[in-house]
Amino acid sequence: MKKTGLLLLLVATLAVAQQSTTAVTPDASGIVNTTVNVPFVRFQTPTAADIYCAGFLTKDRVPDANYVNGGLQTPTSTKFEIGELVYLAGSGYQAGQLYSIVRELRDVNEHEIYPGQRKVLAAAGRPYGEIGRVRIVDTRNHTAIAQVEFSCDPINPGDVAVPFVEKPPVAFRGPERFDRFAPANGKLSGRVVLGKDFDSVLGTGMKLYMNMGANQGVKVGDYFRVVRSYTTTLHDPVDSLSFKAQTSEDTQVRPPAFEANRFTKTKGANIHVRDLPRRAVGEVVVLNVTPTASSAMVVFALEDVHAGDTVELDEQQ
Repeated sequence: MKKTGLLLLLVATLAVAQQSTTAVTPDASGIVNTTVNVPFVRFQTPTAADIYCAGFLTKDRVPDANYVNGGLQTPTSTKFEIGELVYLAGSGYQAGQLYSIVRELRDVNEHEIYPGQRKVLAAAGRPYGEIGRVRIVDTRNHTAIAQVEFSCDPINPGDVAVPFVEKPPVAFRGPERFDRFAPANGKLSGRVVLGKDFDSVLGTGMKLYMNMGANQGVKVGDYFRVVRSYTTTLHDPVDSLSFKAQTSEDTQVRPPAFEANRFTKTKGANIHVRDLPRRAVGEVVVLNVTPTASSAMVVFALEDVHAGDTVELDEQQ
């Protein structure tokens, strides 16, 4: 038993030593791949619900002549979900037709999440939520009668009905290495202008909108890497306060100081924020495209994705 135990300990020690040797061996590009700087990640594949509930930004206002004007239990019920009957005002309905229910949105919070957000968002388009899908079952009255077949959120009176258009699925992408500190690849880049439901902090599975669309060649299924520089934090009115906090140890001869540029001199060690490497925080896949914007889903995140972060077309595309 003792010999067996010693043998197992020796095998385990050799395995750890072998892993340690492998971990410090640079690859052809001179990078030492570890689980920290180049982790092996798995991508979350969007479901049909992710694709049809993502919402979108568009510069063109969605026609609102056809809309929901009530339901079977009006006025005591104002929110309708799967299986319920709703009434649609407007014209052109035919029994059996499918309609998507969408809603033009407004942000009730007047505070900008990042500097210049209103201007960037205005250039990308108005936000619309995709609420659900209904099928016309009766057109004999002044208003058409439809049954809710699918809902992302409860359907409300006033929501707009537009003809349903089927969307392509997003192909599965297998696990791979993710370089957290990859330099800019020179490919198409843009910005996360808004999160779905006006969220500013996003994680895996959540939806967001980017200020690039079909006009820039973006397609459904494209992958974009989300990156962030430390200068972004430096210019944030709240997060930048951490740069002003005490960072030194009492026993240090040359206490460090964070500097915004390379030209400021201090008595201690200068930590130039602009020289710190940008870092990749996650990856998103495009679910829907309009001429000026695209809807995407976070397929994995090493840390929170923020509205205002930079995105660039994945170099493996």
